[in-house]
Amino acid sequence: MEEDYIRLIFGLKMKQIRTERNLSLFGLAKATGLSKSYLNEIEKGKKYPKRDKIIALAEALETSYDQLVSLKLDKNLAPIGEILQSRLLKEIPLELFGIRESDLIDIIAEAPVKVNAFISTLIEISKHYNLSKESFYLAALRSYQEANNNYFEEIEVAAEKFCKAYSIDQNKKVSAQDLEEILIEEYGYTINNDELSQHEELTNLRSVFIPNSKTLLISKQTDQSQRTFIYAKEIAYNFLNITDRLYTFSWIKFDTFDQVLNNFYASYFAGAMIIPRKILVEELKAFFDKKQFDSEELRRIINRFTDSPETFYQRLTNVLPKDFNLKNLFFLRFRHKPGRGFQMTKELHITSSQEPHGNENNLHYCRRWVAIKTLSEIPETQSKHLIEAQISSYVDSNHQYLVLSSATKDPIRGGFYRSIALGILISNQAQNRISFLGDPGIPSKLVGVNCEKCAIADCQERAAAPTLLEREQRFAKTDQVVLELMNKFK
Repeated sequence: MEEDYIRLIFGLKMKQIRTERNLSLFGLAKATGLSKSYLNEIEKGKKYPKRDKIIALAEALETSYDQLVSLKLDKNLAPIGEILQSRLLKEIPLELFGIRESDLIDIIAEAPVKVNAFISTLIEISKHYNLSKESFYLAALRSYQEANNNYFEEIEVAAEKFCKAYSIDQNKKVSAQDLEEILIEEYGYTINNDELSQHEELTNLRSVFIPNSKTLLISKQTDQSQRTFIYAKEIAYNFLNITDRLYTFSWIKFDTFDQVLNNFYASYFAGAMIIPRKILVEELKAFFDKKQFDSEELRRIINRFTDSPETFYQRLTNVLPKDFNLKNLFFLRFRHKPGRGFQMTKELHITSSQEPHGNENNLHYCRRWVAIKTLSEIPETQSKHLIEAQISSYVDSNHQYLVLSSATKDPIRGGFYRSIALGILISNQAQNRISFLGDPGIPSKLVGVNCEKCAIADCQERAAAPTLLEREQRFAKTDQVVLELMNKFK
């Protein structure tokens, strides 16, 4: 266990026992012959006393030496001990958020009971929402992305530097064959296209990397755009000198936050290499200058860079905040199989977690969302890539979004479809940047977030009764009657 954690636990226990004995720091100092300032530093986790001083403290506090030095905390402080001993604070790079670990330790030492209550609350919430360690790490990553407007200059520069060093013409679509050649010739990779197909359990994986032999196993089901992205990520791991990494795509599990963060860095690098920022910005400026929304023009722009709408829309979350000052965005990915429900598999909010958000279990997402609409329609069409736009006005707020959505077949899972949605908050800045926001051809919809809380009374698309909304209304009426009785008999 880290020394600073051991000091903190000792200080917490000493302070707790001293408080239970109704003994002030002054009184403890007088009883032990130790200075008040020294005892204060012990309780704050800054100092750890020597054996003779611990004996003196144990006698003054009427406890045993073993009890005082034990790392076991009683139930009132047990959650804090669990957090410290789990090394959670070590696994999450607090410096990314401008936080020093010593600051957190000081907060815990100053108000251990309140911090303990807070931690206990988080634990209860995590149980209620089935929050795993992986979910916690992904939530931390999303917060990091949102705090930086999902734009990372150093990775943009690294991607440009790589393309220049390896003569990759970014005016053309990046070729999987060119990237494969770099992996083999420059980084000593062996590409195996047969092994994964021999294992039924691995049918959902697109790739597995074996580090010892530098063997990259690629699924035969991957198309060229997926293969290009996988190769670009592998190049990123090498070019950025990342060693603590994930070895499967899509990921199965991860052990540390660094692996989650490095996976994001590699994906960002791949996106920046496949869709160069400067060229994308030029294309978007011309697209936004159009007076009418043109789905075919958007399709052309996407196809210029990649066959993967997800890669393209994800890249938009990097450049729109940076180059167009459009900083209120959401990115959503859904999966659906006809006859089943709709599953949100990815979400990102920049700069704040506005609607819609999918952090509640077992609720029905609004069927008026364009992402759900395209996902419902594409199985019945001959289109390989269905693109639609919508102005979404949220019933519970004054927010309006321009939402662009693409739906395609799931390239890996047979019988499944996926859709991507990018929402841009309609603000003065957006209206100045996007000329086709006034296009009457773009349908406008009043939407909710989920059916169970939706206040749209005449919704024909509703998939579930507004049970949670009705409960809130009942509670509000009850509260109103109680208030009236209070006034009547006061």
